[in-house]
Amino acid sequence: MKVNFSRLFGKPLKTTDLAHQAVSNPIGLAVFASDALSSTAYATEEILLILSMAAGAAWAGQGGAVFGLSLPVALAIAALLVVVTLSYRQTIHAYPGGGGAYIVARDNLGELPAQIAGAALMTDYILTVAVSISSGVAQITSAFPALLPYRVELAVGVIIFMTVVNLRGVKESGRVFAVPTYFFLVTMFLMLGVGFVRYLTGALPTAVDVDALRHTTLEPLTVFLVLRAFSSGCTALTGIEAISNGITAFREPRSRNAALTLSWMSGILVTLFLGITFLANQIHALPSETETVISQLARTIYGAESLFYLLTLAGTTLILLMAANTSYADFPRLGALLARDGFLPRQLTYRGNRLVFDWGITLLAVLAALLVVVLDARTSALIPLYAIGVFLSFTLSQSGMVRRMYRIGKLRPGEVRQGLETALTYDPVWRRQMIISAVGAVCTGIVMVVFAVTKFTSGAWFVVVLIPLIVAVFAQIHHHYKHVAQNLSLNGTRPELRVHPVQTIILVDDVHTETVELINFAKSLGHPWKAVHVAINPEKAERTCAKWQERIGEGELIVLESPYRYLVAPIQEYVSVLQREQPGCFVHIIMGQLVMDTLWEQSLHQNSAMIFDRAFSRIDNVAVTTVPYQIHRVE
Repeated sequence: MKVNFSRLFGKPLKTTDLAHQAVSNPIGLAVFASDALSSTAYATEEILLILSMAAGAAWAGQGGAVFGLSLPVALAIAALLVVVTLSYRQTIHAYPGGGGAYIVARDNLGELPAQIAGAALMTDYILTVAVSISSGVAQITSAFPALLPYRVELAVGVIIFMTVVNLRGVKESGRVFAVPTYFFLVTMFLMLGVGFVRYLTGALPTAVDVDALRHTTLEPLTVFLVLRAFSSGCTALTGIEAISNGITAFREPRSRNAALTLSWMSGILVTLFLGITFLANQIHALPSETETVISQLARTIYGAESLFYLLTLAGTTLILLMAANTSYADFPRLGALLARDGFLPRQLTYRGNRLVFDWGITLLAVLAALLVVVLDARTSALIPLYAIGVFLSFTLSQSGMVRRMYRIGKLRPGEVRQGLETALTYDPVWRRQMIISAVGAVCTGIVMVVFAVTKFTSGAWFVVVLIPLIVAVFAQIHHHYKHVAQNLSLNGTRPELRVHPVQTIILVDDVHTETVELINFAKSLGHPWKAVHVAINPEKAERTCAKWQERIGEGELIVLESPYRYLVAPIQEYVSVLQREQPGCFVHIIMGQLVMDTLWEQSLHQNSAMIFDRAFSRIDNVAVTTVPYQIHRVE
């Protein structure tokens, strides 16, 4: 049975069609904003969860006052979000080729900070897929408890589905995932609108029948606890960097469209986040293991039996699942940039038939699925690993922009100086831009440290250890590519081109029609040739020699003894003898390979050509040619 890949992934696209794969601003918002928008589903809950350590499970009295701190904390997070947005708008205009934190760090801070930023972002993208899909599956299993034992299979199935859709192309995936993204926005703004109307008219009730989370130990209300609540709520910022990484996916003028989409995304994000936090305070929402804050809001505003309540939960589930699409849009592009600079395998720079980075998309899917399987698709086990990487990249990106603005400030008006990635041109507002980026860098750096310290024992240690390991892998790959480049370089010299003698040997297992094909090929090359048979079985070796004399009667068949039944070693020794006898010669090894029409028929044969090729390719001045002999099935 043949698989119709063009139906599954779409018809191949020409390279010239790349410009037509650019997305519009509304589609770009759906592709790159799903991660950031999905964070509104749990950012408020993360704040209340930390504050509940001081408030206990009760809203009344001291508890109410403590939970009330979620509003000023949310306002502080919204202010930071605005600062980070302004900083990334500067990045978008300064680096229209995309790449975000990696390119900014490489251009302004150096190679090592750039590798750290790349490792942090790649870690975050993989975790985003695992966390968002596991969280979305958790919503599904909450509604249908019978599916709970299959949550891992469901999560992996969603990953496979999203992988296939993204392999069809950026434009195609954007159209598919735009529907759930905008459905979520409609349901959320409708819920907030009805909630504020009921609040203003005095008809907004408080949440009831909430199984509040109860902590075994309570903590005093301290500045550090509030800071922890602030850092936990800063998960609302995850995904802000996505657009700056994927500028090249937008239509021209790319920087302008990307910056405009970023502004719209941030505006929507701030509105939803503050609206949800405000109404959560008004209905006295509580952190709970059995019901999310969004569910409490929708149930209180609409009623538990309302269709709009179910639609709100459906929209939230969809955006949590679709949040992974941001990673599918950015991870392959980041991988291609790192591969282009020699820190990841070069295969990640290749575009597939649909003009997307197939290797990057596939690698992301495999790693995310592996993480989901290992951690049993449990969101609680994945969350502590989340956000450290993205805030590290925030800090490096904004620190890089501070350095860039400082360098611009040292220029004279009208002066232009070429940088690593882009030209530096004097800008009279460089001080203001530098201050914005500096404030953002300090704040995101503090959040990152608080995250790492408070969640270290809960699993954050894994990311703290993983990022340096990834950087070490980058260094090894980069060293390999530099070593290869050094060996391949001619160093500006003109090489001596001359003819070398060639010794041709044909590997013969038996004498049949395939053997005749090999001999005809060798004779066509016009070089002297010899046939070689490895005598693993002495009786078969005698029969082969007899057949050679009877049916070929030409050339020389050399039998190499192999008492220990080795195939490769006797031939390697024979090649060494030939090279010693005639120094500087090339040895040309010709071998055959039976080729069948179907995969299952091919599996019935030895298929040792790859083993021979790998073994002989390690020897200097040895060339290996595999001559396929096709055997077609006769119906």
